[in-house]
Amino acid sequence: MARLMSVALTEPQVRARSKTVTRRMGWHVLKPGDRLTLCRKVMGRHRGEPLVRIVDVRVLTVRRERLDEITPDEVLAEGFPEMSPPEFVEFFCGSHKGCTPDSEVTRIEWSYLDPEPEVEQFTLL
Repeated sequence: MARLMSVALTEPQVRARSKTVTRRMGWHVLKPGDRLTLCRKVMGRHRGEPLVRIVDVRVLTVRRERLDEITPDEVLAEGFPEMSPPEFVEFFCGSHKGCTPDSEVTRIEWSYLDPEPEVEQFTLL
């Protein structure tokens, strides 16, 4: 059974399949081959608020690293082509209580299990 993971801060990137890496403060026991269901929000839903499942992914790699060692390529893999590494670190720390630039985070890389969503084709008249 797949574990549920919230992607509330990066839902558009997940839906566009531009995000293939995530960093988390926890998730120490995750391992390659595990299956995740990425959801709009998992914890903190109000009574009656539905669990919105977006897509299933398979974990490719898991490792621990310092947040401030993120590279431009990794920021891109996180789904933020417009951010620099320092901007990403500031964003991440601002959205994760207790996080500092030198915090050890879990870097998780995944592949999407479903085909990319079809993009509607329009013909110009």
